Amino acid sequence: MSAYTDTIELQKRLKNKNAETILGAAVNNFLERVVFASSLGAEDQVITDLIVSLKLDIPIFTLDTGRLYNESYELITETEKKYGIKIKLYTPDRKEVEEMVNENSVNLFRKSVALRKRCCQVRKLEPLKRALADYSAWICGLRREQSVTREDFTEVDWDGAHRMPKFNPLVDWTEEDVWSYIKEHDVPYNKLHDRGFPSIGCACCTRAVKPGEDVRAGRWWWEEPEQKECGLHLVNGKFIRTKDLNIEDNDEQISIKPTKTA
Repeated sequence: MSAYTDTIELQKRLKNKNAETILGAAVNNFLERVVFASSLGAEDQVITDLIVSLKLDIPIFTLDTGRLYNESYELITETEKKYGIKIKLYTPDRKEVEEMVNENSVNLFRKSVALRKRCCQVRKLEPLKRALADYSAWICGLRREQSVTREDFTEVDWDGAHRMPKFNPLVDWTEEDVWSYIKEHDVPYNKLHDRGFPSIGCACCTRAVKPGEDVRAGRWWWEEPEQKECGLHLVNGKFIRTKDLNIEDNDEQISIKPTKTA
């Protein structure tokens, strides 16, 4: 069976399962070939706590873009100390960053969506590609409730960009669920959350949100809601649901094509 076919089967088996079951399935199916990509957000801190409490052998990494809030760096230290773990950091290529900012300025992301996506490409997507190179599956803290761009995610999705399954153990959790868990289990979290930051990325691209605003309103706030993704969870620059894909599977070669619509 192909990796994609296996993912569809897992998708059926894990529908409506709890986070512990989903994490267990990730380990049982991929053994030492699964990794957790933590954004250091509240959801990811919950997953870190679950991994440690369940004694799961899942390595954890995060992407250090070079422009994170200091509170995010402090959280890394606090998390490592509390759980006795090491979070591996992946950083962007120095030469690529230098070339990018010298061509377009340090804050190029404010000039256009295209340049903002280039910045995300250099600072996030390329490091993520390196981080996943030695693995066959990855885990992240996506929730359907977070934004309109994430409503169709399932417990495990096929990541066409990296040609592997992506597990979303908290996909059906509410924000209340996340914070109830954090309080009950004394999970360390980014102190910016207490100052109106429900979603935290680079300091230059994240602000606090106003009462009543969407939880991701503070991310790239100068852009339209449907554009507010860095590309970590896209296929060819777009959000494409697994059920909307045609898969051509020739042995180990898998090509992904969006289903044609009328």
